[in-house]
Amino acid sequence: MDDTIVWILVIVGIALIALVGAWALSRELRSRRLKQRFGPEYDRTIARASGDRGRAESALGERVSRHDELELRPLSSAARETYRQEWEQVQAQFVDQPGTAVERAQSLLDEVMTQRGYPAGEDFEERVDLVSVDHPDVVEQYRLAHRLHRESGDTGDPALSTEERRQALVHYRALFADLLDTADDTDDMADDRAESDREPDNGAEEDPNLAERRTR
Repeated sequence: MDDTIVWILVIVGIALIALVGAWALSRELRSRRLKQRFGPEYDRTIARASGDRGRAESALGERVSRHDELELRPLSSAARETYRQEWEQVQAQFVDQPGTAVERAQSLLDEVMTQRGYPAGEDFEERVDLVSVDHPDVVEQYRLAHRLHRESGDTGDPALSTEERRQALVHYRALFADLLDTADDTDDMADDRAESDREPDNGAEEDPNLAERRTR
């Protein structure tokens, strides 16, 4: 065989090995970035994909792409405090009206998500996917809350139904607190009242509905 052909084959082989190595490295780096970003949600997504890491990572990448198209925004200090007070009312209502309280908790969480910029009217799984990008540590609690809330209406046992609703409320609160950027390690958000002494942020635009609530 001609030496020139041999050298060409050697160079092509080296190039192919380099390309394969670069592809493998790129995939590994992508996996690390996704795992770092999604935390426990990364492993859950792989499990749901029956262990197919490639399919799971593609799904997570699509979530990031859809999420990046959103125009997310933080809540004003005044809005955060208003929502905190409303959540305290929900917790107080649970004592006498657990079903109504959980319904209100779900509605309040949906409202906060909309105010933050998540699209309204999306189906539950789509909303979960979008929320998981920024809140991967609590999104599973959101799923559990949704399931428990749905199942609590199906059981014929009042005691069991109340317990499921209590758990749903706790799980809803995890995402609610994260969205308000006031997550804490206590069991009762009402214990932390420091924010209530802060002056409203007059320089930020405020939803008229929130202003109306504070005047009630």
